[in-house]
Parts: sequence; C-alpha cells; structure tokens
Amino acid sequence: MHHNRRLLLSLLSVVLGLATSTALAALQIVPGGTWTASNGEHLNAHGAGVIRLNDTFYLIGEDKSQGSSFLAVNCYSSVDLVQWKYEGALLSRTGTSGDDLGPNRIIERPKVIYNDQTKKYVMWMHVDSCNYGDAKVGVATSDSVCGKPYDYHGSFRPLGMESRDIGLFKDDDGRAYLLTEDRKNGLRINPLTPDYLSISGTTSTHLFPTAIESPALIKLSSSSSSSSGSRYYLFGSHLTGWSPNDNVYTTATNLSGPWSDWQIFADKGSNTYASQTSFILDYGAADGDGNQKNVMYMGDRWNSKNLQTSSYIWLPLTINDDTKVALKNRGSWVPNANSGGSWAESPAEKSYEGEQGRYAGGAREVTCSKCSGGGKAAGYIGGTAGSNGSVTISGVQSSSNDGGEGGGMTTLQIRYVNGDTGPRYAAVSVNGGAPQKVAFEGTAGGGEVGVSSVVVRGLRQGSGNTIVVSGWEGAGWGPDVDGVVVPVE
Repeated sequence: MHHNRRLLLSLLSVVLGLATSTALAALQIVPGGTWTASNGEHLNAHGAGVIRLNDTFYLIGEDKSQGSSFLAVNCYSSVDLVQWKYEGALLSRTGTSGDDLGPNRIIERPKVIYNDQTKKYVMWMHVDSCNYGDAKVGVATSDSVCGKPYDYHGSFRPLGMESRDIGLFKDDDGRAYLLTEDRKNGLRINPLTPDYLSISGTTSTHLFPTAIESPALIKLSSSSSSSSGSRYYLFGSHLTGWSPNDNVYTTATNLSGPWSDWQIFADKGSNTYASQTSFILDYGAADGDGNQKNVMYMGDRWNSKNLQTSSYIWLPLTINDDTKVALKNRGSWVPNANSGGSWAESPAEKSYEGEQGRYAGGAREVTCSKCSGGGKAAGYIGGTAGSNGSVTISGVQSSSNDGGEGGGMTTLQIRYVNGDTGPRYAAVSVNGGAPQKVAFEGTAGGGEVGVSSVVVRGLRQGSGNTIVVSGWEGAGWGPDVDGVVVPVE
C-alpha cells in the first residue's frame, strides 16, 4: 500500500511538473517590444535590478514616463519573468526644490539587496543634478522589498570620488559591494559596511582604469569539469551617452583581481543589439555540461528623444568553459523560470495580417509604408466618444489544450504603428473572453512598426480561434494593427 502511494505521488509530481512546464513554454519574452504590466501600462523600470525571494522576482527600476528627471522608483513582481504585477513606487518625487528627490533631479540605476543582520532591504542609487554635476550615491532602506515608501538616508560621494552609474553586489559570505563609475579614475569596486549603508574603509577592493559604466556583477559556480570553485563576471558599457555600444565583460576568481581583459559578448558591431547593460540575473543552476542553464542579460534600449518609449533587451546568456560569454539576439524566447528546466527557443509561430480581419465600428484598412502584407494595416481602432472600431482575426490556429480557468496561456505579439509620441491603448480578447488592456508605445519618427506582447488565456486546440482588437474603455484611438503573431504550439 505504501509503495503504491509513493508511486502515485511520484506520478502526480511528474504530471504537475509537465503541466507547469507546458504552461510556461508558451510564455515568451519579446525583446524590444512594448511590455504591458498588470496596471495596463508599459513596464517602467529602467536601469533596473532584480531581487528574488523564494519563487518571486522583484524588478526595481526608474520610471521614465516623464523623461529623464526623477519621477519614481517602481517595483514589479513576477513568478515567470514574463507577467509583471505593478506593486507601486518605492520612492517618489517630492515638491521640495533642491531636495535629492525633488523636481529636476536625477535618480538612476536603483539596486536593492537584503541585509541578513539588520533585516533591512537596502537600496543604492545614482543621485545627481540635471547637469550631472553632483555625481553622488544615495541610500534608502525598508523592512519589505516593495515597502512604500523606502526611508531615504541622503547622498554622498563614495570615498570622496565622483559616482555616476552604479551597481550593487552581495557575495555568498554576506559581504556587499558598490560598483561605481568614477569618471576621473575608472570603475571601482568598493566594499560596504556590515549594515550596507556606507563605504567600508578608505580604499577600493579594485579599481579598473578603463572608462566603463552601467556595471553589473554576478558570481557563478564553476560549470567546467576542469575547474572548481566560483568565478565573478563583471559586465559594463563604454561611455557613449544614450547611444548604444558593444558592451564588454571581464572575469576573475577574486574581487581584488587579477581580472581578465575586457571582451565583447554580443555580435561585434551590433551595439549589444542596441542596448546597454542594466543587470545580469542568474535564475538557474549549472547543467554539468559546461553551460549555465539560466543566466539572463537585462539591458535597456534607450530612446533619448522619447524616454517613455524606451524598451528592454532581455536575452539568455551562454557561458562556456567558465570564461567564454556569448549573447545572441532573438525575436522572442521562453525563460522557463521556476519550471526546473532550461530556457528555450520560442515555439513555432504563425502570423495573421491585420488588414485581412473583419472590421466593425468604423475600423478600416489604412496604408502603412513599412507594414507587411503590401503596406496595409487595420486602422481606426477605438475612436472618440460613441464609436469603437475593432478588427476580428478569425481562423487562428493553436495546439493549446485550454484546461479552463488559467489554462491555455500564451504570448501574442501584435505588430503595430502608433504615430503619437505617447502610448495608445487597445482591448485584446480571445474567443469571446474578457478583454485585456494592452499598451502600444509611440513609434513616431519614421513610421516604424513596433511590437507589443501580451499574455492571453483561452486559446483552444484547432483553427477555430478568434482574436479581437478594439478600443479600450474611452482611451481614444488605438494603434494601427499590422498583424498578430501567435504560437502554434
């Protein structure tokens, strides 16, 4: 009896694992696209870091919805790295002129780590004037990871030196370090005091004389059969302002060095796929074959002319033989977070042209010079008061087996054009299900075709599925829909 019970429990565990893996396999990260969070707005956490508590990831970064001046430090949570819940602002702009958090101030690259001794979450950030003349760091603390608000403790220059882009790193032994770009001298690794609130001592653990900003440091256990122990990987960007460049990395077995020569890790000349390093996230263990399973590069694709539209380039990193790091570009991929498996390539997909859908409520075909399907799109989605244009795409194929509530989840990619500088919104529904609010950031300045990703439920096995894109609850005009990309598997 006990043997049968154990066998049953073992089989149940396998079935549940397969179900989880199957559900996650359709949830994709779409680098460079508009990414709608739970509040119906584009994910706004730039220069971000991630802290993980059990199976939940917390993304903490800058709110750029009103440009470069400080507005807020936002927190989001997710269990799969694809669907992000907006938790709120951890720091917000004050009305006091001259205050670190006041009008026309700069707060960038907030990073949070947990102090096991004080039981506090500690945030460090770059604090500056609008002309970047202050060059300081700021510190804030909270009793909870998304505590609203954090207690702000003030700003200073670490070791009396200028500090602009920063990173934060907590080692296995509990010691923590500030990575700080000292423009006059180079990139520093500075040890923190046991409470993580200030710099320990009067010297840096290491000083790189090379001009490197946007630093991100990670420590990984050796995955090579020829070596043992752990290795540090430090990533960063050259100094080219808002413009991207070929970002670089270096490795060492000790924080004080020696460090290897800086090398690029993305395709040469790609400018790191038009992005800048923000954070490196390890969310899986080594696979024993010389490769790390789940290590993700997290970068920002800045649009300096309209920072609100800046997007995210999150891609899997490959690390071979401990010292060889490579990053390849992908239109989409599956992170498989918390699944027990490795990240994966996206499943087979099929595209459906927007202009071939069925129009209603005043929606109609429009010309679009850079759209697919002969330069046409479905336009006049949504509208002014009293009208709601929509397009229905029928005959959508899927092999999904919708198991009811919570089943049949998949990531849709909607190719679109939005000639405004600000976002437009639309409602997206599948097979008559509840509509979801989806954001579409502006693509003004050349009529470029953007992509917006949304996780939907309700796709059924077969080719009888319908997807409707319509206006969102009085939000005005939606985007022109070039097409919808749907995973077939």
